[in-house]
Amino acid sequence: MKKLLSIQEGWTLFLDRDGVINRRIIDGYVTSWEEFEFLPGVLDAMELLAGKFRYIMVITNQQGVGKGLMTMEQVDAIHDRMCLEIEAHGGRIDGILVCPQLASEPDNYRKPSPEMAYMAQEFYPEIDLEKCVMVGDGQTDIEFGRNAGTVTVFIGEENPDADDSFNTLYDFAKSLQS
Repeated sequence: MKKLLSIQEGWTLFLDRDGVINRRIIDGYVTSWEEFEFLPGVLDAMELLAGKFRYIMVITNQQGVGKGLMTMEQVDAIHDRMCLEIEAHGGRIDGILVCPQLASEPDNYRKPSPEMAYMAQEFYPEIDLEKCVMVGDGQTDIEFGRNAGTVTVFIGEENPDADDSFNTLYDFAKSLQS
């Protein structure tokens, strides 16, 4: 709440994908563009967020690749289309970091590990993790943000472990406009 009020120019936004940008398939995976469905208000939210953040990065676990249910090429094709749609509506995504590893693999870099935040810094060295917001709909997203030292925002019912909670990404984006 108070931390969100301090967001200024130069901050970075980390977004989870499934459940924040697109509808999550319960007990399944989005394996093709035909299965991808933007959540209500997301395209408008992305336009608002593009004007607020220096960088917008998607940070996503995609264990379906590790399980052999889809390939990285399929994931990349979904992300290419997602970015095109977002750009066509005035938004942007500056980078997408994907962990295709199985949760059971030792030393994996899946959320809640902060490793993908460090990877983002390799692409954009000016990213200051203390000036980042992680927005997610799962406990591992909030733990990722905590582990990386970011402000955390939960999408869904209130989460006491997050710095703030909103019903939708659009609600979060609107809260930053005032």
